[in-house]
Amino acid sequence: MRADAQRNRARVLAAATEAFAAEGLAVPLDEIARRAGVGAGTVYRHFPTKEALFEAVMLDRITRLTEYAKTLAEAEDPGAAFFEFLRRMVFGAASSKDLIDALIGQELSGAGLIVAAKRDLHQAGAELLTRAQRASAVRADIGGTELMTLLSGTTLALQQNPADGEIVFAVLRDGLRAQIPT
Repeated sequence: MRADAQRNRARVLAAATEAFAAEGLAVPLDEIARRAGVGAGTVYRHFPTKEALFEAVMLDRITRLTEYAKTLAEAEDPGAAFFEFLRRMVFGAASSKDLIDALIGQELSGAGLIVAAKRDLHQAGAELLTRAQRASAVRADIGGTELMTLLSGTTLALQQNPADGEIVFAVLRDGLRAQIPT
């Protein structure tokens, strides 16, 4: 791909990421092209459908979250690393109308790369959870499935009322902490 084509593709992805996060899938491709400063033909040349563009955006975002989780896997404090990852997941998804659907929804279940990326993200998150549990920072009776359910519910609640983000996250965090016997 030529350098200008790579730049245009990157601009389209950046504009689409912002547009989908703010407006969900309802945003028209022409609007994404306008935000990217390119013609509609450029968008269609790189992404023949809105679904293809959305999948590219989701793949990029999920891959970045997975990479972030992997960097935290070597942190000195497994509990702090887990809760930092949890914070990024909750607040990142709550501020995006599209991410939670991609992480838990069925809309993209046919997209093989995204399914694999979601699996990698869930595995990286589960590794952080396991490390935190071994360090007695997180209660032992929570598994990856329960964690994803909690993340989904918290994110949906915060999408409805973002002003409550800190208190809702604090309740989630405190509920996940290992209880120290007294």
